[in-house]
Parts: sequence; structure tokens; C-alpha cells
Amino acid sequence: DASSVLPKGFNVDQHASLLVEYQAMDDEGIAEHIATGEATFEQLDGLSTPPEMTNEASRRAQMWVMRNGLYTKIMRNRPKGTMALLEDIAVPMEQLGGVCTELQVLFDKHNYDGAVIFGHAKNGNIHFLVTEDFAGPESLNRYDQFTEDMVELVLREQGTLKAEHGTGRIMSPFVHRQYGDDLYQAMVDVKNACDPKRILNPGTIITDDPQLHLKHIKPTDPVRQIIDDCVECGYCEPVCPSQHLTTTPRQRIVIQRAIAACEATGAYDLAERLKEQEVYDVVQTCAVDGMCLTACPVKINTGDLIRAKRRETQNETLDKGWKVAAEHWDMVLRGASLGMTTTHALPTTPLRGALGLARKALSEDIVPTLTSELPGGGKVRKPQTVPNPDAIFMPACVGTMFGTEHACGTGVGGAVRELAAYAGLRLSTPAGVQELCCGTPWKSKGLAKGYEVMKDKLTSWIVQHTHHGRIPLVCDNVSCTEGIIVALKNAGVEGITVMDATEWVATYVAPVLPPLAKAHKAAVHPTCSSTHLGVNDALMMLAGLVADEAIIPDGWRCCAFAGDRGLLHEELTATATHDEARSVKHLDADLFLSCNRTCELGMTRTTGHTYVHVLEELAARVADRAGTR
Repeated sequence: DASSVLPKGFNVDQHASLLVEYQAMDDEGIAEHIATGEATFEQLDGLSTPPEMTNEASRRAQMWVMRNGLYTKIMRNRPKGTMALLEDIAVPMEQLGGVCTELQVLFDKHNYDGAVIFGHAKNGNIHFLVTEDFAGPESLNRYDQFTEDMVELVLREQGTLKAEHGTGRIMSPFVHRQYGDDLYQAMVDVKNACDPKRILNPGTIITDDPQLHLKHIKPTDPVRQIIDDCVECGYCEPVCPSQHLTTTPRQRIVIQRAIAACEATGAYDLAERLKEQEVYDVVQTCAVDGMCLTACPVKINTGDLIRAKRRETQNETLDKGWKVAAEHWDMVLRGASLGMTTTHALPTTPLRGALGLARKALSEDIVPTLTSELPGGGKVRKPQTVPNPDAIFMPACVGTMFGTEHACGTGVGGAVRELAAYAGLRLSTPAGVQELCCGTPWKSKGLAKGYEVMKDKLTSWIVQHTHHGRIPLVCDNVSCTEGIIVALKNAGVEGITVMDATEWVATYVAPVLPPLAKAHKAAVHPTCSSTHLGVNDALMMLAGLVADEAIIPDGWRCCAFAGDRGLLHEELTATATHDEARSVKHLDADLFLSCNRTCELGMTRTTGHTYVHVLEELAARVADRAGTR
């Protein structure tokens, strides 16, 4: 399906597409390159479409979508149960076109329909991709014969069997043929000197087995629809908050495939051992933040896999209990607020000891641990209705559970109302808000019964009070904003505009604000949800209104507090924020800002600096400027 790979305006049918990017020290240099390029294009015959030259960043990014991550995107459309076989060869530039043509002949000869060629033209570097099911001797024989023909072609044209990637086991049997006796023997001598027992990467580059490329082939049988598109490319790993603690998205998927393979081959004991180990390493320590989705070329959200596993293994009693909580959420919130206020006043050490005993007796994934930086409870939400509102405002319930640590004392909900009032905008919070939540706590834990209850209450309230979308809905914590959008989608409700308060204030309030007194420097922590919703630009713009310099520290990633995950597994947040905390230490910032209450708590814990919502700081400075506080 080419539409899943190519941006608008690109059509490829029996021909190639060439992307050329010019770089120079100044605009004059770029103009010179463009003139040369245009003159060259005019001499070319048979172009399917006129060349397009652009310096527009968004259009250039769209064009590069076709190339970046192309391997993974194509693989999404491979037949189920087949394996991706990606090769990396290079030939002299003069031979590039001819070798590409001959590769197409080999694809036809060996019946590899849908094979794709891409690469780096200026380096004579060719990547090509075929898919094979390895279902039996016939497919193995076909692949063997194709590989032999391909190797002969590349070496005949004075090319190399590996260009920019390492020589793995597929090409190892042919290294001797490429380099000859003397050079190959030199490689063997180095290998024997450094690794005489051949225990390091056995079979890589150096092998005595001419059939190694046909052995130990990883199975790719379908396992779950959520993960079957994954080709284990690893793009997801750098953004995963648990990468330094337990497993990454790619590793979680590999483990699911290993369990399925064990069960398919009758290795039930090993399957059970893997299932026992994955409880903590795979399920409990996944933040389900979906940051893997932002890096995956085919948009796999491993959080969906973990939510599904939690739902499948959820304790029925716990599920029923959380359903009751969803039905009486106002009462639960009031109790949680009172509990946080009470525990905030108690000595930390005895409390942690008591909770530690409870965690061992029940479950470390159910009973939280409370740390000293946690605040007392917040204010209970109350309806505040006005006629003819500009927006319906839904303060997040997390503001009731955890009170503010900002000097203004109003919390982000109060800050949003103050900012709206300054701009002459009317916010209305209708009755019933006390019983509502975005539903994320149930959804992320796999508590299906309670999620259905809360989703239905929430969507009904929103549809009624936004008059089916005629009035926008605003929420003051970005993860809750995302949760609301997801709940509406899951309920099949369309046509309702949901905005995070940062985006709403940046759009409708910031343009009318006066110049404000500013701090010197602000360390800003975007969140996974602000990234998903595309509101990081709004967050940074608002931070720029209250600080001369607003900086996202090096090493930033999702804090992995993930609702209550940071209360259940402190070690997850600690490892996820380690690099960012180290950068914050050297920033010499005097403001610490974010846009979600639990993320602020996580960053406060890990850095020792008090993080607050950017809108609280903005409202406080507006009030100071106006002399109203």
C-alpha cells in the first residue's frame, strides 16, 4: 500500500524516486546548488513528474518521510508470517544503475514479488528488501539460490557485500570469497588472537560454515495483532523510560514472540518461566506512555500491548472494586484528598514502613509508597456555571488528589480561571464534574469494567454541556486532556473540540497579556501527553512569558510517573529521569515548569527542585503585574 509510505504528490510505478538535499554555508551557496540542479534536471528525459524544489521545512520533512524509516514502513505491509531480509551492498557509482536493474531481474527470477530497492545514491549504497516465510526446504532453497546469484552480481561489479552496516551471519559465508585468501586469513588471525575460543559473536564475519545463512532463522509467526507489524528495528528504544531498568518496547515484543514460540513447540516450562519473569520486567514497569509510538515508523504503541496484558490478567475482585470507585468517584476523591493531607502531616519513616509491609503482603503493583516530597490533598472540585461560556472547563481530578506547591495556592484550575477572567473569557464548569475522570487510571491498569462506567459518564457529560461540540472543552492537566480525547474516540463520539489549558491559554489569553516580570532561566519538562497532543510549542511559549530563557534539559524523556506508576515503582521514575535530572543540576535555573501534576511530582522527587504548572506561574505573574494579589 504505497499510500502508507509516500507523501502527497509522490507516485511510484515502475520507476524510481530521487531525493536530493542541498547544503551550503549561506543562501548564495544554496542558490548556486539549486541553479546547477535545475540545469541538470532539464537535461534528463523520461521524468514521470517535474522536479520539485523547495526550502519549506514542512514540505522537506514530508518528502523525507518517504525515505526515513522506509524499511519499517514497507515491512508493515509484508505478508503475515514472513521475515524481512534487508541487505546492504555498495558498488562503484558507475555501476549503480546497472546493478539496480539486474537486482530487479533476480527478484523476478526467484519470484520475490514486492521486493524494494532504496539507498544512498551518492555513495553507490544499495539497500534491498525481500520477504521470505522459510516454511520449508523449498523456500530455503529459493533464498539460497537468490543469495548466491546476488553475491556473484555484486562481486562481479567490484562491489562490497556490506557497506554501512556490520557483516552478520547472512553474509559471513561469503566474506572469504570477497576478500580472497590473504586478507581473509589476516582476519582469521586477528580473530584467533582476540577470541581464540570463538565466544564473541560466533559466526559473525568469520565462519567455517558455508550454510550459516540458512540456519538459526528467527521465526515470525503471527502472535498478536498489536505487535505483528513490528520488525524489531529498535527506533523505539531511545525514548522508552524503562530502557535502563528492565525492558524496551522491542524487547517486550521479542519476549511475547518467544513465549508464543515456546508454546507452539511444546516448551511449556520455559514459557511459564518467561511469563513469571515478564510480570515485573514487561508489564509492571511499562509506563504505557506511548512515547514508542512517536519514534516508530509504523506507529506501534507498545502501551496498547501492555494494557491488553493487564486487562487479560486483571484480578476480578480488583476490577469490581475499581468499578465501584468509578460509580462513586466524588467520594473516592474526597477520601484520597483527606488521606494525602493526613499522611503529609505524619512522620515519613513509620508510614513508609507500614506501607512496605502492606506492599509485601498484597502486591507492590497495588499498594503505593509515599515519599516526603508528596503534597497534601487539593481542593474538591465544585461546579461554577456561567451563562454563554466561551468554553466548558473540566479541572482534572488529580488536582483534588494532590494539592499545589505553588505560592499562589489556587492550583492550576484556579490559575486557568484567573487567566481567563483577565482576558474577558468565560469558563463554565457544570454540575456533575465532581464525579468525572478522564478514565486513564482504569484504562492503563486494564480495569475494563470501571473504565466503561467512567467513559460513559464522561462522554455523556461532555456531549451534553458542549452542546454536541458547539463549545470547546478545556482541561488543565495534559495527560487528562489526552485521556478525554481517547475516551471520546473509544465511545465513538466525534466533532468535539478538546483543548489542553496550555494550548487554550497560549491561543486566547497570551496575546492580550501585558509584559511580565521574568525569572532568569526556566527548566521545562514536556510530558509524553504534551508530545502526543502537539502542545509542546505552546508550553515553551508560555514558559518564555515568565522566564528570559526557557530550556528543555538534555536527556529529557517521559518521567514515567505515569499516574500512580511512580508511587508503585519509584525505581522506574528514578531511572527514567536520571539523565534529565543530571542536566537540571547544571542549568542554574530558578524556575521549574511542566504541564501535568503527577509529572511535576516525579520531577520534584528526582531533582529536588519544586516543579509547578506553567499556568500557575503565569497567573501569579499576571496577578502581580495587575496588583490583584
